Amino acid sequence: MRIYPCFIPCILIIFMAVPLRATECPPPSAVQPLPQLARGIIDGHGGKSGVYVLEKGEESLLARAWLADHAQTSIDIQYFIWSSDNVGILASEALLRAAERGVKVRILVDDLLIDAPPDALLALTLHPNIDIRIYNPKITVGTSTVKRISNVVTALRAVNQRMHDKTALFDGLVGIVGGRNMADEYYDYDHRYNFRDRDALVMGPAVTRMGESFGRFWESPLAVPVEKLLAKKLKKITPARMNAIYADLRAYAEKPENFAPEVREALRNLPMKFDGLLRGMVWDEVRFLSDLPGKNDGQAGLSGGGLTTTELTAVLRRAKKKVVIQSPYLIMPDGGLELFRQLVRQGVEVRISTNSLASTDNLMAFSGYRKQRRSILKSGIKVYEYKPEPAIRTELMERYPKLAKETPVFAIHAKSMVIDGETLFIGTFNLDPRSANLNTEVGILVRNPRLAAQVERNMERDMLPENSWDAAENPDRFAPAAKRRKVEVLKVLPLKPLL
Repeated sequence: MRIYPCFIPCILIIFMAVPLRATECPPPSAVQPLPQLARGIIDGHGGKSGVYVLEKGEESLLARAWLADHAQTSIDIQYFIWSSDNVGILASEALLRAAERGVKVRILVDDLLIDAPPDALLALTLHPNIDIRIYNPKITVGTSTVKRISNVVTALRAVNQRMHDKTALFDGLVGIVGGRNMADEYYDYDHRYNFRDRDALVMGPAVTRMGESFGRFWESPLAVPVEKLLAKKLKKITPARMNAIYADLRAYAEKPENFAPEVREALRNLPMKFDGLLRGMVWDEVRFLSDLPGKNDGQAGLSGGGLTTTELTAVLRRAKKKVVIQSPYLIMPDGGLELFRQLVRQGVEVRISTNSLASTDNLMAFSGYRKQRRSILKSGIKVYEYKPEPAIRTELMERYPKLAKETPVFAIHAKSMVIDGETLFIGTFNLDPRSANLNTEVGILVRNPRLAAQVERNMERDMLPENSWDAAENPDRFAPAAKRRKVEVLKVLPLKPLL
């Protein structure tokens, strides 16, 4: 469990929610290459972008796995967290296999929470078809303890400016964007703690804009090649050591307990069904929102806003009837509470789904929310705090019956918003000062009643009494005493700009 924010799927669930008529998706006689398949679909939609909402962790992981296995020219990956746990290792092996068949792989990961061993990072980046860069490396990769302390003391804003983007691009034609990082708990494969998250599978012009954003970050001075950061260790990486690391990755992926045979069978059977999923997308005008590397010029210190903050604020101001938001952390940035109060005064219903003290993984963030909760509720906003054992867990996780004895905790991690039942945002933006001012964020914005209704139904379901507590009823009492004590201490600290 992180303060900041086993891979054995048993059944294939990715296509259950894609109703298709036979005339819409004729079974192909052979598996088409991804570029041919994607272009054939994109070209028939008049310059619009396609969106399919990935609600479940298992389906989101299988989509990534299939796309990585079928990409032919390029894979560009951008994540805030890439863990060296089960999912992280298997994802690394999948990208290595892609590189070995000639796919150019670029990986950009934020420095703050990366925990991959230096040898593994170097071995992968030494592959002729893999490049790895670290964003804003002031804390972890290649940074000594003395330098880390010095950075925190002398450059607080710079240390706290993180790349919170999560995008995956395949052949420049298909993309995934949303809340999920690359770690077990984002895909429902952690036995102790799992996130309720949401991604969007995207095709069309929006993917082109995703690629342009990735390019800006890749070429930014803040994105530093691993071999430059670990230059001393690089000299010690021999071909034998590099090949041993590759062999370890392959062996790990072949072990049944790490990557079950039924999963490989599911992936082998995916092509025909994946074609159906792509053809079942909703097509419309889709805007891809993204911040610039660095977020802002830094002259405002821990404030300053950003492009995504400006865009989302403008969309909120246009609300007429209702706003439904899901955010794991709820700390109103400067001006945020005033904006929502104005909406409520204008007759707009505002409902927010967030974590309870019992479910949250981030006590510092919760302490900021706890200080504001009374004011938020007095403003007329309805807040629902997610239960650690929601009734919906059996629907979200197909394997839950096998894990029931371990009683894993569930928590909100999705970052989504629906306005007036027709405008939908899915992305990485949390409702807090850090997303507003410090972290770079991304997401898609689309005005489409069908997509908006789909996501709104899921958020409303998360707010039902069996899944969430009404924040007005003080759900803190259901949390362990130790958590309650820690939050009381954290409330005293002036942490708001960093939350």
